[in-house]
Amino acid sequence: MKRGEPRSFPVSPAPAPLGEIRPTARRPLDLLLGVAGVLAVAAVLFAVRVVTGETEPAAPAELRALLPPSLLALLAGAANLTMIVLAGATAVERLLRREFRQVARALFGAGLAYGIVGAANATVAAIYSPGGPPEALAAAAAHSVFTSPLHSYVAAAVAYIGALPLGRLPRLRGAMWLCIAITAASVVLAGVTTVLALLLTVLVGWACASASRYAIGLSRPVPATERLVRELRRFGLDPLGVASDGTDDEGNQRFAVDTAGRRLDVVVMRADDTSGWWKRLLALILLRDPVAPPVLPGLNRRLEHAALLGFASHAAGADVPRVLAIGELGLGTVALVYEHLRLVPLDDIGDDAITDDLLDDVWAELCLLHRHRIVHGGLNGDTIGRRPSGRVAFTGLSGGGVAASPIKASLDVAALLTVLALRVGETRSVNAAVRVLGMEGVAAALPFLQTAGMPFGLRKRLRSRREVLGAIRGRIAELAPGAPARQARLERMRSRTVVSVVAATVVGFVLAYQLAGVDFGTISGADLSWASASFAASLVCMIAAALALMGFVPIRLNLWTTVLVHYAGSFIRIAAPAGLGSIALNARYVTCMGASPGVALSAVGLSQAVGLVTHLPILLVCAYLTGTAYVADFSPSGTLIAVTAVIGLAVTAVLVLPRLRRAVFDRARPYFHGTLPQMLDLLQNPRRLAMGVGGTLLLTAGFVLCLYFSIAAFGGTASLAAVAVVFLAGNAIGSAAPTPGGLGAVEAALLGGLTTVAAVPAAVGLPAVLLFRLFTFWLPVLPGWGAFHLLQRWKAI
Repeated sequence: MKRGEPRSFPVSPAPAPLGEIRPTARRPLDLLLGVAGVLAVAAVLFAVRVVTGETEPAAPAELRALLPPSLLALLAGAANLTMIVLAGATAVERLLRREFRQVARALFGAGLAYGIVGAANATVAAIYSPGGPPEALAAAAAHSVFTSPLHSYVAAAVAYIGALPLGRLPRLRGAMWLCIAITAASVVLAGVTTVLALLLTVLVGWACASASRYAIGLSRPVPATERLVRELRRFGLDPLGVASDGTDDEGNQRFAVDTAGRRLDVVVMRADDTSGWWKRLLALILLRDPVAPPVLPGLNRRLEHAALLGFASHAAGADVPRVLAIGELGLGTVALVYEHLRLVPLDDIGDDAITDDLLDDVWAELCLLHRHRIVHGGLNGDTIGRRPSGRVAFTGLSGGGVAASPIKASLDVAALLTVLALRVGETRSVNAAVRVLGMEGVAAALPFLQTAGMPFGLRKRLRSRREVLGAIRGRIAELAPGAPARQARLERMRSRTVVSVVAATVVGFVLAYQLAGVDFGTISGADLSWASASFAASLVCMIAAALALMGFVPIRLNLWTTVLVHYAGSFIRIAAPAGLGSIALNARYVTCMGASPGVALSAVGLSQAVGLVTHLPILLVCAYLTGTAYVADFSPSGTLIAVTAVIGLAVTAVLVLPRLRRAVFDRARPYFHGTLPQMLDLLQNPRRLAMGVGGTLLLTAGFVLCLYFSIAAFGGTASLAAVAVVFLAGNAIGSAAPTPGGLGAVEAALLGGLTTVAAVPAAVGLPAVLLFRLFTFWLPVLPGWGAFHLLQRWKAI
């Protein structure tokens, strides 16, 4: 669309005929296929029972002789890890597209398949007890109820793929099917299951996929369409066509409706659409009462608020969309019918067409609302427009209010000053406001010209043009030197403060729960030999960290001086956020040793980036080995599934939430800034590459062994893989925690992980965690203080 050209209606390509709009996306065929699949499995199992009777189980030795079990375990393990990672990637991709129903359908299908297979296996075991299942279903040895005779992991994987449409990702779909095929071949060749049992497993997976498609629905349904048509006809508005018009800022569905005489805008509100409610609740927590938007928890309150604003604004004489009807479309679904305003939004008006007269008209229209104590609350470039007649009109008033206080009116003025300044500059924006409002009205808005007081949509635009607010304040100060220059305190607390308080509260509750009933007398009863081994492992960590840095830096460094630098880093991290203090210190050290500042920063960032990148595969592999019987039945453990789910949720939250995404990227930028040239140079030097990567792996191994030996020092036993999972997860939490060195958060994460993942009693886990943190966090502080001053004297930092 060219600037200055009126916006066409509707927004979607063309209104769909009423007959083509389906009120539901559930197909009865999916229900029939699901029921038929389960019945077919039951029939086959019954037929096997009738035909074979009770027989002793037989192991298919001829199949197991084809490939060694170790090779099958390696192939199946790689396939399972790849399958779970790809499943997480596809789920994140769908969540980014806001296709939540598809992800829910896939997860429901996988869970249903897992449960049905477990129930079927338990039933088979009960029927054929004590002799065991017949040869057609028999496994080589006794396995879990979820792997013999049917294999629950294979069934869940089949159901996941069958329930999640992957037409846009054919390569990922092919890779996932290949992983399932490798796992299926492995379980058959290893004698875990038989060909017939495997076919029944796949059939269960397909049946559960069909059942989940029916239970959840193929896509987000539009159940209100047919009832919407009936409601419109009840009001005498006979629709000729209905087209989806996306969603508004509150997450409500919008429809464009053509009737014989005019066009309508319909907003469908649902009780389960709460995205706007959560946004407003967060603003209510962070902002003070005069600034915070109203929180409308119920559907009726939201509907009444939107309708009241429409009626009040129209009664005031403002040119706003007029409310024509309010319809009920079913339980928890209502429709608000507006008269369609044909207008060109301010964003689409050409720069040459934004004259001073148009700016004056915009301010005059806002004054009309304010005279009747109505505030807009959502001013932005797409909620201000010009009618074909030339009059200015406002849309999107659902976030405003009636009987508003002067502070809220000043917030509207500050928002409109900012919106216009983004288009025509601060000088014309302020001058137009002064012509209409007067100097006193403009000066009253000066304390509110800050990001915290702006509408949600306007804040996004200000992120790339933060200098605009300062320019507006400067222009107002020029015109009115006596205006109040001090900014009003709009925030109760900053977002970082909220995160810190919440994190500290959660950590405190977790620690209190874990410490309940713990005998602190066991702390003094550590075994000296294991404690010495733990201390030695902590010393190895310092040497390993020095080797890693020496490998990634392109100049020669002295080993023991580099070790002292890492001890100094232990002293600095007491007062600095996790990771950032050590980056600055290492970069300073490398610069003093002769490297340029750019090379030093990129080399240190590369060492940190490699450490972050290597942690993820190690975490997944150790999670796969933790609590799994992969040698026997090739199924991944619950730990791996939980770790993958947590990683997937974390990645999704980072990618979906803009503020969190910026915070993570800002935190990770020092690790990855300028690392590509250093990486290319490192790849051409195998010796440095081996030293850097080897030192990184040795560092991780040292920390894991230190925690493992600390557990053994108090008489505890745990799997080394489980301890690795606990440490890597705790280290990640420590890096993300806002406290120096992850203090508090790391202890809670390690203690919780040891008790849940590694099955270590809290009475053993607590002193083990304290001993581990003593050796790796607290003891290095004193020598680190001495090393810091010594390196300063040597002018090495």
